[in-house]
Parts: sequence; C-alpha cells; structure tokens
Amino acid sequence: MSYSYVDLVVTIIVAVGFALMNYGLVALFAPRNPNQGEKLETYECGELPFDDALVNFNIRYYVFALTFFVFDMEAIFLYPWAVVFNVLGAGALIEMFLFLLVLAVGLFYAYKKGVLHWV
Repeated sequence: MSYSYVDLVVTIIVAVGFALMNYGLVALFAPRNPNQGEKLETYECGELPFDDALVNFNIRYYVFALTFFVFDMEAIFLYPWAVVFNVLGAGALIEMFLFLLVLAVGLFYAYKKGVLHWV
C-alpha cells in the first residue's frame, strides 16, 4: 500500500469519526421536548403566523429570479478576464465583446418576453 493511499484512508477515517462524534454529542446533550407548543408553529420572522404557509406564487417571480441568477453567474466570468487582460491580448478583447453581446441579446430577449416586468 503506497503512502498516498494511507493518507487517504486516514483522512476518510478521521472525517467519518468526526461526523459520528458530532452525532453522538447531539444525542447526549440536545434537549428533547418535541411536543412543545411554540416548536410546532410556523416561524415567520418573529411574527405570529396568520395564514397557511403553503401559498402559490406567481411563476413570474421564479423566472425573474432565474434570469437574474443566469446573468449574475455570467457576469462573474468578467472578473478573472479583467485580472489577466494584459496577458491575453486583443483576441480575448474581441471574445469578451462577443460574450457581452450574447448577454445583451439574452437580456433584450428576456425584456421582450416580459420577464423583467415585476408585476
């Protein structure tokens, strides 16, 4: 058995042991009163619940959030590009403008579909 596998096995044993130790500590020291009245209520930011928590939301909110997420994740790619811009040269500049053009076309498409209208 090579030394790299020994290190791997020891790391796995330590990780599993740590997880099991934490479960054991919780089983020993955690308070157990599951039928307490306040624990069974729905928590809404410190306010008393006044209605059912299972409310249907308009799909526009989800589409709006996903559109924001997609453009936010794509915008993150601009940071590493900006850091190494001097090394990459003019080809990278053209590629980044094409990337931004694709983002702009996607944003224009989302705007035309009405995704960006909040209500």
